[in-house]
Amino acid sequence: MHSSSKTKNLVLITGASSGFGEEFARQYAQQGHSLVLVARRLDRLQALAEELRRQFSTEVVVEQVDLSDIPAVIQLHERLRQRGIAIDILVNNAGHGLQGPFIDSKLDAALAMVQLDIASLTAVTHVFAQDMRARKRGKILLVASLLAYQGVENFAVYAAAKAYVLRLGEALHRELKREGITVTTLCPGASETGFAKAAQMKITPLLKPLMMKPAPVVRSGIRALQAGRMSVVPGFGNKFLTVFTWATPRWLHQAAMSQAMNG
Repeated sequence: MHSSSKTKNLVLITGASSGFGEEFARQYAQQGHSLVLVARRLDRLQALAEELRRQFSTEVVVEQVDLSDIPAVIQLHERLRQRGIAIDILVNNAGHGLQGPFIDSKLDAALAMVQLDIASLTAVTHVFAQDMRARKRGKILLVASLLAYQGVENFAVYAAAKAYVLRLGEALHRELKREGITVTTLCPGASETGFAKAAQMKITPLLKPLMMKPAPVVRSGIRALQAGRMSVVPGFGNKFLTVFTWATPRWLHQAAMSQAMNG
């Protein structure tokens, strides 16, 4: 596969085996893009790839990679380079969350979250952005979270990690613009992706009405990236919470968010 193939720009999606990653793959495939799908679960990747090839007649490369392993990220980049696969659009979606008191959580779990959500995202962005700079074009979408806007009780490490993603994206939006690269950060709120179950997250009565389907969240991210926006918060309710955060004292909006997230 080459980026000069008959299809549109080639898209690499991390965490593509489920949730937002799977939805990004479907929407980009529907638009006619060739895909590189990256995740740990090979069986799910292969099943999704076959479905997309059959439904949209698009080219799909499957790469089984543990993205928390930085050398594996470097090896992925090198394999694609050797195959002549140039990534035009990077969707840095892979991430991990966990709800619970910081001190009661296992240290290994907290550090694994930091490794995947911060270190690995940084590595993936760095290696593929270098290629984009050499070609003077490219687009990068970083997936953060609504929790990036404030520290939230029982989500201490996750919220901090996503704050890093948001600030990294904001800085790179300006820094890489002069290199011909667009960087946009997507900050979704609670969504029906399977994340809540994996994170052992409590769906409170206040949170349930704000839950979004993956499709509109992903559409919002793709449109914002295409428009060259710095960041986007999908959903009216989530936008309201963001404005509420900006307009109120920390003690108030953090107490409100803690109630919404923890009940």
